[in-house]
Amino acid sequence: MTSNVEIRNLSISFGEGPAAVKVLPGVNFSVEAGECFGLVGESGSGKSTVLRCISMLTDFWQGQISIGGRNVRDIPRLERCRLLQMVFQDPYGSLHPRQSVRTTLSEPLKIHGLDDHEGRMRRVIRDVGLTADFIDRFPHQMSGGQRQRIAIARALILEPSLLLLDEPTSALDVSVQAEILNLLVRLREERGLTYLMVTHDLAVVDHMCDRFAVMLRGEVTEVLPRAAIQGNHATHPYARELIGASLEYEGAL
Repeated sequence: MTSNVEIRNLSISFGEGPAAVKVLPGVNFSVEAGECFGLVGESGSGKSTVLRCISMLTDFWQGQISIGGRNVRDIPRLERCRLLQMVFQDPYGSLHPRQSVRTTLSEPLKIHGLDDHEGRMRRVIRDVGLTADFIDRFPHQMSGGQRQRIAIARALILEPSLLLLDEPTSALDVSVQAEILNLLVRLREERGLTYLMVTHDLAVVDHMCDRFAVMLRGEVTEVLPRAAIQGNHATHPYARELIGASLEYEGAL
């Protein structure tokens, strides 16, 4: 199954009655199979909510989300988990503090009835740049960057074709961020993965993404190619302001 993503008129509200807040009033964009597509915008613009809707972690949205031409609501849960996985922002919070890496990686293999647990775990640990002895470590025995590598390994263990990346480096030290981004670039090339990446950092978009959407108050203002960053070729005022601020900040460093 190909992992292109189509989102049409995606909307969601939190709360009920007059107090309800419409977080996404109607989002539209598409991601090609094998593409790295970025979602950027200020905090609270709805970027992470879009990922939660695609993954069905939040399921009371309206509109249409399809993956490989199939409505995500029609894909059985186990099949959906094999198709797409999510890497969360905080590796300190996304890994269970009392579960070893072995438990973290073997549980999805058991649920999906896959064989050769030891071999699969060793291969995925190697693929994220760690050694086999990490399999029997606990989160408190690892650095932030190592934990995020384990979180990526957990996402890859079922061999999905689509990864949803929710600010995967923003909680890490600057010295570690580039290592994780380069790891993600390599994994995408080796596995032919499709990425949908939420980030607030346009330098990350410039390094990782083929195209990106700029979000403001739950709406996509503009979809741009990566090349639009240098020289600021956006047309929407907010998109131009966002890119301009990023270029100004980088120029001051």
